Amino acid sequence: MPIQWNLSASEIEQKSFRIIEEEVKNTPLAMLPNPAWKIARRLIHTTADLHIADTLTFSCSPIQAGIDALMQARPIFCDSKMIRSGLSLQKLQTINPLYSEKHILCSISDSDVIQRAKQENRTRAICAVEKNKDKLNNAIILIGNAPLALAKICQYVLEEQVKPALIIGMPVGFVNVVEAKELLTSCAVPYISLLGRRGGSALAVTTLHAIMENILEK
Repeated sequence: MPIQWNLSASEIEQKSFRIIEEEVKNTPLAMLPNPAWKIARRLIHTTADLHIADTLTFSCSPIQAGIDALMQARPIFCDSKMIRSGLSLQKLQTINPLYSEKHILCSISDSDVIQRAKQENRTRAICAVEKNKDKLNNAIILIGNAPLALAKICQYVLEEQVKPALIIGMPVGFVNVVEAKELLTSCAVPYISLLGRRGGSALAVTTLHAIMENILEK
């Protein structure tokens, strides 16, 4: 097929969605409720991988929990600068004008976090979670890189020290990743996860943006 030079960005996206919908129409993904399908479709679109959503897991009505939290301009904790950079502040402000940069919490490169991680021989991700512990109640948590950050937050939840509004738990990798996600399944809080090794910061951002779509497209 020749290159289609004259398509706009919007036309490319819509054509991509039509292709995705055609290719999954006889799979279990086609049976998802529309809000959940929007998330699955975005994950597939981001990766061009029809199987990326095979282990997509929803618990405790997480989409509605995310919508409610966004409408109330709840803080958003990120485990990486990539997530912080990828979030659309413009979309957040369209949902709630109160949103600003200060609502997006990312301490991974803070000098005190770096110093503490070196002194205690621990990851910066854990130290960043500990620094923001008092801000995690009713917050949206986005984890796309650091499984130990997810595990630490799960520990707080299981010990009833914090109760986030929503956890998007999608760290990627080979060490502590599966275990951290399994720990998340023990938490009685709203969460969305890709079980197993797959994930990434881009997918965590994509998931929250898909939740935003459920608000903006009404």
